Amino acid sequence: MSDLLLIDDDQELCELLSSWLSQEGFQVRACYDGQSARKALAETSPDAVVLDVMLPDGSGLELLKQLRSDHPDLPVLMLSARGEPLDRILGLELGADDYLAKPCDPRELTARLRAVLRRSHPPAVSSQLELGDLCFSPMRGVVTINNHDITLTVSESRLLEALLRQPGEPLDKQELAQVALGRKLTLYDRSLDMHVSNLRKKIGPHADGSPRIVALRGRGYFYSA
Repeated sequence: MSDLLLIDDDQELCELLSSWLSQEGFQVRACYDGQSARKALAETSPDAVVLDVMLPDGSGLELLKQLRSDHPDLPVLMLSARGEPLDRILGLELGADDYLAKPCDPRELTARLRAVLRRSHPPAVSSQLELGDLCFSPMRGVVTINNHDITLTVSESRLLEALLRQPGEPLDKQELAQVALGRKLTLYDRSLDMHVSNLRKKIGPHADGSPRIVALRGRGYFYSA
């Protein structure tokens, strides 16, 4: 059973989702504002967080920033009643693993949560991957470059692992989305591109200034060794 922290000021929605998710095998704790959520996170270690963008005592995006600072590898799925593209982009830029607009289908939320949890607990593989000055530990979700450790989110970690296992070979966006997000991309869905952008910012270019992750129009991305 996975422990889930649900953070949303809509108490009726929280009750509905808690009831549904409990039937689906989740242990759910609901918080209705940022203050109680911070307290819950200090007391427990959930397996995943569902976080609303709009909270009565502040922005969910600000709470996401703190989450990423204090719990960099904790899976976070964002919700927003507005469903605005800017909210989605900001959430993904700040490190959310996935995003759903409200009202959402509880079945889709369940599927998204299971996908992100599967990605956060991958099967045991090689302890580390090394290419040039980059060393990556898939199990820890940590990249080391020039003795500097960089912690990745679940989605970034899965994305980098896929690229490193086939260096120089372009991987289709849909293939990468399945690996990194656990789902196919929909029309106008830029979630994968945002995760790639975040990953590029974190690991930077090669020492000579050339990009580590290269985009090929109409084909996808590859890691340049």
